[in-house]
Amino acid sequence: MFLIYELLAIIFLIFSPIIFLIRIFLGKEDIKRFKEKYCVYLNQNYHETVWFHGASVGEILSVIPIIKNLENNKKIKKILITSSTTSSASILKKIKFKKTTHKYFPIDEVSLVKKFIKFWRPKVAIFIDSEIWPNMLNNLSKEKIPIILINGRITSRSFNRWMLFPTFAKNIFNKISLALPQNQETIKYLKKLNVKKIKFVGNLKYFGEKKVEPKSSFKNIFRNRKIFCCASTHNKEEIFIAEAHKIARKKINNLITIIIPRHIQRTNSILNELKDKNLNIITRSSGKKLRPDTDIYIVDTYGEVNQFYNLSNLSFVGGSLIKHGGQNPLEPARGKNYIIHGPYINNFKEVYNQLLKLKIASKINNIFMMNKFIEKKINYKLPQKINNKLSSIGKNILKNNIYEINRFLK
Repeated sequence: MFLIYELLAIIFLIFSPIIFLIRIFLGKEDIKRFKEKYCVYLNQNYHETVWFHGASVGEILSVIPIIKNLENNKKIKKILITSSTTSSASILKKIKFKKTTHKYFPIDEVSLVKKFIKFWRPKVAIFIDSEIWPNMLNNLSKEKIPIILINGRITSRSFNRWMLFPTFAKNIFNKISLALPQNQETIKYLKKLNVKKIKFVGNLKYFGEKKVEPKSSFKNIFRNRKIFCCASTHNKEEIFIAEAHKIARKKINNLITIIIPRHIQRTNSILNELKDKNLNIITRSSGKKLRPDTDIYIVDTYGEVNQFYNLSNLSFVGGSLIKHGGQNPLEPARGKNYIIHGPYINNFKEVYNQLLKLKIASKINNIFMMNKFIEKKINYKLPQKINNKLSSIGKNILKNNIYEINRFLK
């Protein structure tokens, strides 16, 4: 099966220039940096690296506190972060690092993987969430480089895909030196996938920096408005949200609904879907000022989600009204928001169960239930006791993750 996978990787490599040109045209690749995916770098690397890899923004942001901690270790000379998306690259540009650099993850083809490992000389390779690349793991293992899966997450859907080729899957996963899963379901699947060493420490996203006071520019934009924040929304959910807003605005003066799509490339299609809803809508990228009658504000820019959570008291977390499995609700929880979600939350079931126990989340099934919670929770104040509990959980999880990583760096 490895031979078949490698053949497919070679075929992809051959056609990749065409694919990347199309993606550059669509704004999904960085024309100045896409060569990094072929391991073409401008500068030399003279140090062993501690290497982190995550697919996109959420995964990368979850390990920033760990990276900041490791940067204080004098024995570590260089930290490398790789990712696959332009959105993650743009977010990382805004973060000040001492020893950390970002590059794009290479195409998972053997010759490029070997070139990457030789150039960056990772002392340890840390993969975040569910980022498993067969050729990379296989070659790291051959070089006896420890592989850690941090904040690991395997859903039933992804497990079933891996098990279409069980021998192949087990041969990949048994290369992992240590898995730190984020939930009990993942532990079950990792055991079946032949991971030998597993230690449960919890979901890294429980930890977050202290709630930062929103920038004055944000405060000024939304002054005197009642904010309902809808984040990580998917196709069809925006219509649902718009209808709930239309009902709620009859009772709540100055209500504004902020929509932050999971994929901002969908902004034009969202505008088209909502154009007949008799709503005043503006996008963040337009630079237009809010008017008193502005109903919906679509955030089609990167890196500002937490600012909006810090302004609002109530959030809807998307991917949960459709059969997607939900998105992680911990960011709005850390922003002291009450959280509402749809019935489809299998991807983060354990996190939602914890929030339900703390009585800071509720399930909705229809527009009228969403409207009910908008009216009831728009001025919600998170009890300090619950905030302290979430903070304590997060600090312990972060501490345990750092401890396990440091064991490989001695």
